[in-house]
Amino acid sequence: MKRLSLFFKKYWPIIIISAFALFLRIYRISDYMTFLGDEGRDALVWLRMSRGKFTLIGPQTSIGNMYLGPLFYYLMFPFYLTFGAVGPSLGTAFFGGATTFLLWRAARSWFSERLGLLSAFLYAISPVAIVLSRSAWNPNIMPFFALLSVWGVWRIWKENDFLWLPVLGFTLSAVFQSHYLGLLLFPAVGLFILLKLISIFKKNNPQRKKYVLLTFLSIFLFFFFSIVPLVWFDLRHDFLNLKAFGRFFFEGESSLNFYFPDIFLKTWLNWKTLFSRLLTGKDETFGLIFSLISLFLLILIFILSFKTKKWAKEKQPLFLLIVWIFFGLIGLSLYKYQIYDHYFGFLFPAVFIVGALIIDFLWRLSLPAKVFSLILFILIVIYSFKENPLGYPPNFQYVRTKKISEKIAEIVGKDSFNLGMIAKRNHDAGYRYFLELWRTNLRTIDAQKANETITEQLFVICEDKECEPINHPQAEIASFGWAKIEEQWVFPWGTKLFKLAHVVK
Repeated sequence: MKRLSLFFKKYWPIIIISAFALFLRIYRISDYMTFLGDEGRDALVWLRMSRGKFTLIGPQTSIGNMYLGPLFYYLMFPFYLTFGAVGPSLGTAFFGGATTFLLWRAARSWFSERLGLLSAFLYAISPVAIVLSRSAWNPNIMPFFALLSVWGVWRIWKENDFLWLPVLGFTLSAVFQSHYLGLLLFPAVGLFILLKLISIFKKNNPQRKKYVLLTFLSIFLFFFFSIVPLVWFDLRHDFLNLKAFGRFFFEGESSLNFYFPDIFLKTWLNWKTLFSRLLTGKDETFGLIFSLISLFLLILIFILSFKTKKWAKEKQPLFLLIVWIFFGLIGLSLYKYQIYDHYFGFLFPAVFIVGALIIDFLWRLSLPAKVFSLILFILIVIYSFKENPLGYPPNFQYVRTKKISEKIAEIVGKDSFNLGMIAKRNHDAGYRYFLELWRTNLRTIDAQKANETITEQLFVICEDKECEPINHPQAEIASFGWAKIEEQWVFPWGTKLFKLAHVVK
């Protein structure tokens, strides 16, 4: 107890910041969490895993129809077993809290205690970081593993802690399996691993054999966790994923753009977007101003680290930070299509460290600079709390999906039935999750086995304002055949539920 008291006394600021970050992410999480198509699909995977059907593949990508590795499912599986369908969202929130703590640990080691606390606090209150940290989705764990990878690189490169090499193999695998854009972290990591290798051999370091062996172990672990499950899956399914990769990269129009003026412009736009979305509470004007200030001062600090003794100790962490951001922004700028918030996941930690670095740098200068630093900090806090997700009403997606599913289960009892949905985007997987969880006799219509899969009743969930389930083109409804509405129910939030039966000719 005494040791715990001493620990809290020594580290109380980061303990409070991490606890606050967790609170912002787990408060009423079942009301606020996203529970649509992707989340319902993942919940079905965890449900089937709990019943003995394990998986070799992860979620499918939105572009290219390729599959990620299954690591996300296995990381979140214990949370599912403990807390049910809300569990993986809680698990993601805990990773968000861990990212807060790790930001402090890394920035404290690279720069200072104050900068570490500031980085952690900025991440803790960021509205986008909060939203992405409280829903179970594979890209949402990427910031933690990206930061852990870069922290591992630092330990290897500057502290000669080569036992981090195998850890790096696993953390990079987690980044890669979170989202394929996580590959953009690899050039920065590879550069510092190569620099260390050159340094070891130049100095004829006796540890070079250990370094090489552990590097190979790191590569092996990466391939074991990332590639082996996908290869195993492909061998059993006619190389489904490999063919999808081939179509994505070699058939049709490329998703990459190598035109230099476009790359230059998009690099700047992505830099500005990072600040607007993550640090300035989505305020575009303040985001533009702060991104310009940060770019100028980051370059200035890096130059000062070479020119003056006062800043010299920050040269190497700055180099690591700049290389991390540079490769990430250039890589994202090659991508033709829209960049969503979660695409930046591998850069999230770097942005908060840069924001803290700029505020801390100004604070260390003259009184006017201190005042400006304080103004920047206060504005970030104001804009972040102004856009805090807890200030908005919950979406109740999980709760409402469960209630509608309960209604269907209550009506059907043990009878077989089909399920259809009318919505802007079909996300019936959430409903199918609950209906499968409760072991209802839900049948998915297969046109080739119509006699076996088409039942006597079809339940249609309608989220559109205008609902006309008869003759609707949605696959399940159309496949059900000629039908009439037998009953219908309207829920308090506007969703309608129809029970359809066949028309007797």
